[in-house]
Amino acid sequence: MPHITLINPNTSQATTAMMAEIARKYLAREFSVEGITAARGVPMILNDKELAAAADGVVEMGLAASEKSDGLIVSAFGDPGLERLKALSGTPAVGICEASMLEASAGARRFGIATVTPDLVASFAAKAQFLGVAHLFTGTRLTSGDPQELTSDPARLNAALELAVRECFQRDGAEAVIIGGGPLGQAADDLQRMLSAPVIAPIRSAVALLLSQIAHLHQTGPRAN
Repeated sequence: MPHITLINPNTSQATTAMMAEIARKYLAREFSVEGITAARGVPMILNDKELAAAADGVVEMGLAASEKSDGLIVSAFGDPGLERLKALSGTPAVGICEASMLEASAGARRFGIATVTPDLVASFAAKAQFLGVAHLFTGTRLTSGDPQELTSDPARLNAALELAVRECFQRDGAEAVIIGGGPLGQAADDLQRMLSAPVIAPIRSAVALLLSQIAHLHQTGPRAN
């Protein structure tokens, strides 16, 4: 059975279980999914320092998991350690920020981000620049209040993110809006179902991108040997 490993760069096992379940929902039945959790770090990545500190753990977990995995998902919105993991593992690997930005910007669509973490806003802009889609990025809209308190209350979280999403569309001219954050995975799924406008759920985006990479590898592998 093909096996996918979802890497949670923070230390919350509850977040890992939630994100793995979302990934499982979007994978074909013949795939198995395992979520793994960082042994060190913080329960929720809130700033650039914590994001950078998570990278070594992601690479360590990813390299260990690659020996038994057909694909890897880095499930923190800053994609910590992703490029190093791609270079070292030899296993298809995607990040939820990378995947969602590529989906949101497809067809030269203008896109924004709605999220809860003000201290990570600069990293989102840097990622858009790295992926070559900065000219389509309309910016980030934030919820108010403490991010960890908000994420502990799903109803409040959904309502706050919905307001931020609407601001992206109405004030910034976005044509699609990403819900920016691994711990926001369930809220992203909920809002994608609730709103008729294009809302991008990053874990779903990552699953789709990873499956396309795995399929491409299987098609090209025999010819390369």
